[in-house]
Amino acid sequence: MLNKRLLVKNLLAHSSENSFYDKKQQLNLSSKEGKAKFLKHVCALANSNPNNASFIVVGVTDQDNEVIGTDFFDDSKIQNLINAYLNNPPRIIYENVQFPHLPNQKVVGLVSIYPKEESSICSLRKNIWKYKRNQAFARQGSNSKPIPKEFNSDKHSNHIAVKTIEDNSHNTIKYTLDNVFEFMEKAKDFNPQYHVFKEYFVVCWAGQKVNRDKQEFLSRVNIELINEQVKLFYSTFDEVKISYDDEKFEIVEYVHLGLKTKFNHYPLEKVSISFKNTMSYDIQTEMLFDPPQYDAKTLRHYMNHNATLLKKIEKNLKLTNSEIRDLEQLPSIYLIAYLNGFENALDKLNLAKNLLKNDFDLAYQGVKDKLRILRKIKYN
Repeated sequence: MLNKRLLVKNLLAHSSENSFYDKKQQLNLSSKEGKAKFLKHVCALANSNPNNASFIVVGVTDQDNEVIGTDFFDDSKIQNLINAYLNNPPRIIYENVQFPHLPNQKVVGLVSIYPKEESSICSLRKNIWKYKRNQAFARQGSNSKPIPKEFNSDKHSNHIAVKTIEDNSHNTIKYTLDNVFEFMEKAKDFNPQYHVFKEYFVVCWAGQKVNRDKQEFLSRVNIELINEQVKLFYSTFDEVKISYDDEKFEIVEYVHLGLKTKFNHYPLEKVSISFKNTMSYDIQTEMLFDPPQYDAKTLRHYMNHNATLLKKIEKNLKLTNSEIRDLEQLPSIYLIAYLNGFENALDKLNLAKNLLKNDFDLAYQGVKDKLRILRKIKYN
């Protein structure tokens, strides 16, 4: 079983960027340009490594290999992006890897690109940014460039180097135990727990208990697959329930939605980690969300009130205490309106994000959370 922290360290120590390894200080998948550049690198690494894995490490400086970390990336639908834009797409996994010296909310992103089942060239399925449909890329040293006509990948050129790095990145009992103890100590104020699956895998988790609507949820949930040093994280604004048996560990995320005083918890997404007897595991994600339905007249009333609040903020007018409380419900209203057919509610939500950023932290965080939910729904 590969320990992903050791794998990152060994990749950084091995050499500079090459035909099976790329590093980035950060990824920006919220813009067309950022998506296009990411797709280009995945395409190039896949074409240059048809018989072995290749990697992108995120959160490392380019010049001196300093591990500075990046924001936790919670978009588990990254494979959907690859499948949507690439012909003959590889299988990829994005993992958030914990490093002890980094702040709590910073991790190192590890993109693992696995060999394609087919030997066909990977290329763009459609136009994106300045890259054209059917364009293909390959690695030339540390660069991803348009694939030359005479391109013929040496199918074994990287195999030995990658295998050596992977062989040096396996766990030891000491490494596993040290990291379990470290987790339990760091999370001692959040009811830390652990469970061993299949006599090998150790999962640790901790979270702050939250009681709502006569139900108990967890927020600020930190989950670590100790054997691989892979981290799953749910923020203060997330509310989840955890269950497990001898075969599976499941996390169900809930969304707290409603209007005025009538709110409910709606299941959003289930993440299932299934452990096998073959010392391997699968992570599967299932969207559970069934949005609440409201009549158009009611929603239009709330939308108009939201518009009034945002206009006051645009004009730098002071809000009353009651209006500030209403502002904290604004993100939920726009999300419900969008899911009930008000297409312009998404534009309003993005506008609110810019207006609330500096002076209304709770409402701003709520907007970011609702946009994250919409991103999850979109990819499904």
